Amino acid sequence: MATKAQKMSIFNYEGLDRNGRVQKGEISGTNPALIKADLRRKGVIQVKKLTKKRADIQLFSQKVKPQDIAIFTRQMATMMKAGVPLMRAFDIVAEGLENQKMAELVTQMKNSVASGGSFGAALREHPKYFDDLYCSLIESGEQSGALETMLDRVALYKEKSESLKRKVKSAMKYPITVICVAFIVTVILLVKVVPTFAEMFTSFGADLPVPTQVVLNMSEWVQANGLLGAGILVAFGFGFQQSLQRSKKFRNGWQRFTVKLPVFGQILYQSAMARYARTLSTTFAAGVPLVSALESAAGASGNIIYENAILNVKRDVETGTELATSMRSQDVFPPMLVQMVAIGEQSGALDDMLGKAASIYEEEVDTLVDGLTAMMEPMIMAFLGVIVGGLVIAMYLPIFQMGSVV
Repeated sequence: MATKAQKMSIFNYEGLDRNGRVQKGEISGTNPALIKADLRRKGVIQVKKLTKKRADIQLFSQKVKPQDIAIFTRQMATMMKAGVPLMRAFDIVAEGLENQKMAELVTQMKNSVASGGSFGAALREHPKYFDDLYCSLIESGEQSGALETMLDRVALYKEKSESLKRKVKSAMKYPITVICVAFIVTVILLVKVVPTFAEMFTSFGADLPVPTQVVLNMSEWVQANGLLGAGILVAFGFGFQQSLQRSKKFRNGWQRFTVKLPVFGQILYQSAMARYARTLSTTFAAGVPLVSALESAAGASGNIIYENAILNVKRDVETGTELATSMRSQDVFPPMLVQMVAIGEQSGALDDMLGKAASIYEEEVDTLVDGLTAMMEPMIMAFLGVIVGGLVIAMYLPIFQMGSVV
């Protein structure tokens, strides 16, 4: 029967080394006995104080986000390029992190390296935060003796990737946020404002205009079934999210649908091409074989259509087909990207050409997102005006009719 893994915690320690000097610091572990044994192996022969570090009380628990990983990578790259030893770099980075969870993660990696492991091996202990591509690139840098250079490349890759994700998400969030605000405003009007008018209209004793009657019926329904409707919406949202996470078939179908959307689909397409070129450029420049680089690029594509196309390219390359020729046969990759890859293959500068292509498509995403925002603003304002204005007009129609009769 498998035993449940104990949770890692951060401890503050104080003790003496073999020369009688006081040693203080932080160390991660599961229980004090194992930590004391670990400290003795590291030269702290007498542990005088060992206390579990108290976590800061926070309203929401902190999480390690992809942006935190990008910042960590850039900081480590900067430290290593400045000649700071790896162990000292871990300490400096951990001390400067505001995210306590990320600081604990860095401390755990430092302890793994201090115990004799490599940086790459320490990263692989945390697959939730460092994927196989990240770990492989760092291991390649360690083996070649150019860790600082590789960290710089990985940092650039992570920064570009996260920037691209933020832009795509912002393009999607803007209209959704405004629609949600419009929905909330409408519900408030139906629940709080319309009932006041309804009481007044009852005293009229006359037939109400059709728009007014429709709004009153909506108000009555929302008041009577509002909680049920909210529950259905929450259940639908939760079910949709779970389906995306757990059902590969549903996720693939959703991805195929989103790429066909006007404007949004083009943003997703351009971002996928940028991600493909950036991943391939980074891995190929690091000395990763092209076939392995393509496999990494497929995993980073973010869409089943492009993932399948890249895997088809990988299979062609394995049989000796040139990269550009295989890409051209897939009808997914834009002609400009195929042409740049062909030039890169012919000139022996494939990684450089892929890097330039990635920059071009990243700029295209910027342009598309800016254009979408500019286009959506007047449309959303008009939408809000129609919704709110329609409700207001419907409520005042009976009053206008009374005025005309008088």
